[in-house]
Amino acid sequence: MPDCDLLVVGGGAAGLAGAVTAAFHGLDVIVAEKAPVLGGATAWSGGWMWAPLNPLSQADGIVEDIDGPRTYLKHALGEHYDEPRVEALLQNARHMVAFFENHTSLQFVSGSWIADIQGDLPGAGTGRRSVGPKPINARRLRPQLRRLLRPQLYETSFLGMGIMAGPDLQAFLHATSSVRGFAHAAWRVAFHVFDLVTARRGMQLVNGPALIARLVKSADERGVRLSVSSRAIRLTTDGAAVTGAVLATPDGEVTVRARRGVLLAAGGFPNDVQRRRELFPRTPTGAEHWTLAPPETTGDGVGLGESVGGRFDTALASPAAWCAVSLVPYRRGRVGVYPHIVDRGKPGLIAVLSTGKRFVNEADGYYQFTTAMIAEAPEGEEVMSWLICDHAFQRRYPFGMAKPFPVPTWPYLRSGYLTKGRTVEELAIRCGIDPVGLATTVAEFNRYARLGEDPQFHRGSTPFNRGSGDPEHGPNPSLAPLESPPFYAIKVRPGSFGTFAGLHTDPQSRVLDSAGTPIPGLYAAGSDQANVMGGHYPSGGINIGPAMTFGYVAGRHAAGVSRYESSTG
Repeated sequence: MPDCDLLVVGGGAAGLAGAVTAAFHGLDVIVAEKAPVLGGATAWSGGWMWAPLNPLSQADGIVEDIDGPRTYLKHALGEHYDEPRVEALLQNARHMVAFFENHTSLQFVSGSWIADIQGDLPGAGTGRRSVGPKPINARRLRPQLRRLLRPQLYETSFLGMGIMAGPDLQAFLHATSSVRGFAHAAWRVAFHVFDLVTARRGMQLVNGPALIARLVKSADERGVRLSVSSRAIRLTTDGAAVTGAVLATPDGEVTVRARRGVLLAAGGFPNDVQRRRELFPRTPTGAEHWTLAPPETTGDGVGLGESVGGRFDTALASPAAWCAVSLVPYRRGRVGVYPHIVDRGKPGLIAVLSTGKRFVNEADGYYQFTTAMIAEAPEGEEVMSWLICDHAFQRRYPFGMAKPFPVPTWPYLRSGYLTKGRTVEELAIRCGIDPVGLATTVAEFNRYARLGEDPQFHRGSTPFNRGSGDPEHGPNPSLAPLESPPFYAIKVRPGSFGTFAGLHTDPQSRVLDSAGTPIPGLYAAGSDQANVMGGHYPSGGINIGPAMTFGYVAGRHAAGVSRYESSTG
């Protein structure tokens, strides 16, 4: 019977962060992952994390008081502001970054341009509260470890190659208009082709894949035992205390005894259709939702916690981290899911409902966009909207899966992913949008966009909006008229990066029962933990930042460590 000090259920960012932290402090750790690969939803994400006051920002000369992010969250979360847990996040996130930067193979880059989403609120940051993983070549990992990495999500790649937000993405966007951009893109693509020929997979890892690769490398260096295809099917207890778990493995059921406890970090329940039906708005069967999380995320961790008395907390502003997605049809019937993150804020695009009317500031966060779509889509209709752009936009910027010039659009027109019209009215008819409503909306939008104004939704008025736009376009980097035919449309639907509802925990990541008492030996982090933001989405990276932080907190608590790491380690 295998024994350990800490058993971690789930091999995403939260679980691996807890495992590496606990192992650094001397614990014997096992990570049990249900899937045949590690990474969970993190491996398909941008990998950025919200971690205010982090040492990278301080090294850049940005020194702010903790009252800044604290004030921002008080206003952004409102009645859902959970002071003890929010304070634990704000106090520990910077130390989490310092710990991994100084003691592990996880290294970071600073998100100097990433502003908080609700820039009109007191305390909102204009940048440098976020960090992302430094890119890594997968050849730095042992071959056995490379096989454990979840591959890059194809829909968020270029020919299977990840592109990192920031300078890397900007270079690709200007590859046809800048010598430097072309040289950078050509170099990246050439090395990617080399990797495909020599290794049969992309080896230049950025974003979420880089974060997971660096965490896996760190876990391996600390002696963490990584077990894939190992689903935790029940917890073992001694009285009220959790003492381990029974795992279903390829070799049969195995009982693991965990002397210091179990950390649940199995990725929430985005693929649990029954819970979606019960909790997600305007999702009557549970199937009217398309998640970006891997299929293995079916609520195992939440269910395990409930089985020993843990309280499932649904009293949040939203049960999930919404994101607008489009469905990408491929040959042989496969359908991909594309998250609309990059395109919505660029100048020359609008979003409309079936009425042809705009319903949101398109350059706001993906959570805010999808929340508005769910609320404003006409009753009795399927929840959906359309992104609309003209020919000039489509040739200059990514438009969903369709890439800018010189990549052709005909494969997406042939598959039906893109709809095209010679006029706005023709496009509307082909999409099933009210043609008069759309023509009126475009004319009104164009009138003000030429002046860089949006009196209806004030697009481009916040640092986040402007950062999502094109810095080379003026007078407003988020606004341009739609006036160059033909016109294009993509249908978008409600999706999510993961779930917010989860197990109620205390500031030490301990799972609480219905009386608010910690269950001995049981921790939860990531999407298995009820969202510390109360179901709000005030900034990019508020999934992975808290996941990493509370995984780190759980690992330290299990190891009996109470003091904070210093900024120098």
